[in-house]
Amino acid sequence: MIKRKKTNIVKAGSVKIGSRYPIAIQSMTKVPTQDVARCVRQINQLVNAGCRLVRLAVPTGADTAAFAKIVRKVAVPLIADIHFSANRAIEAIEAGAAKIRLNPGNIKNKSDIYRIIDAAKMHKVALRIGVNEASIRDLKKPDIPAGKRVALMLSEMKKYVRLFEGKNFNQLVLSAKSSDTTRTIRINRLIAEKFNYPIHLGLTHAGLAKDAAIPSAVSIGTLLAEGIGDTIRISAAGSPLKEVEIAKKILVALGLHERSRPQLIVCPTCARAAGDVIKLARQVDKALTGIDKPLRIAVMGCIVNGPGEAADADLAVCAAKNKAYIYRNGRKIAIVPERKIIPELLKQLKMS
Repeated sequence: MIKRKKTNIVKAGSVKIGSRYPIAIQSMTKVPTQDVARCVRQINQLVNAGCRLVRLAVPTGADTAAFAKIVRKVAVPLIADIHFSANRAIEAIEAGAAKIRLNPGNIKNKSDIYRIIDAAKMHKVALRIGVNEASIRDLKKPDIPAGKRVALMLSEMKKYVRLFEGKNFNQLVLSAKSSDTTRTIRINRLIAEKFNYPIHLGLTHAGLAKDAAIPSAVSIGTLLAEGIGDTIRISAAGSPLKEVEIAKKILVALGLHERSRPQLIVCPTCARAAGDVIKLARQVDKALTGIDKPLRIAVMGCIVNGPGEAADADLAVCAAKNKAYIYRNGRKIAIVPERKIIPELLKQLKMS
């Protein structure tokens, strides 16, 4: 079990964020906010995929007006993504946002930040305050050396937190993002060391989903394994459903999220393999489509690792020449010819 770093608890609508509660997966809509019907449809898809918080961009007054309509049509708490405009933040709060994502460095007047804090207090809305490496470079010198950016991000975060605490506001979630894997790890370690607020983890601008998965898993997974992080978002270009899928896989791999469908364990194969293990694994994977049981299924190719994996699996298929051995909870229950492997496995799955 991973020991989570103890943090304060922050409420974003019905979702509680902090070390005593499950790590909340979130994502962001990728259709125009003013297209209410498409937004609602995408939000519902994200919720069905396992998303517990959904963020929407609201750059204009028309967007916050649409946001108010969307809030009334969905059950999940919504986050308003704010840049530059205190008015948009206050409109979103009054429209029913459960949480506001705010980069204080983009709000030029301190009095405007105070207005946002007052509105958030009045409506009991959480605020995620963040620093972004790209924004920090824009605010300061664009040619600042990479080695100094983490220290600068931490300095900015300290300044922002003091600002909010000075107004007795503590419903804060902290976020520091970079597109660089190692700097993302370093800055979040420092924030976890300095503050007790919940932390939102993400690797920003991670790329297309196929390219975003590994760097996101490395940076976010490293921090989660150290007990750092209370809510996560994968920033991948493309469908937000892929973001949720990657996030769930990271959490499942660390034992921080229960599996809702079978996990397929497959032998990498070598010269010992007695049959076409990859072909068999693909057939098994296809057979598992639509099965919503958190089972562990192993497909192995020889006697070296096969029995051991079979002992640790709910069901296992150990391939041999023109046949396979079927195991249930480590006990051999059948020997079947190659053509009957999948039918027998499906039969056993129905009994599980």
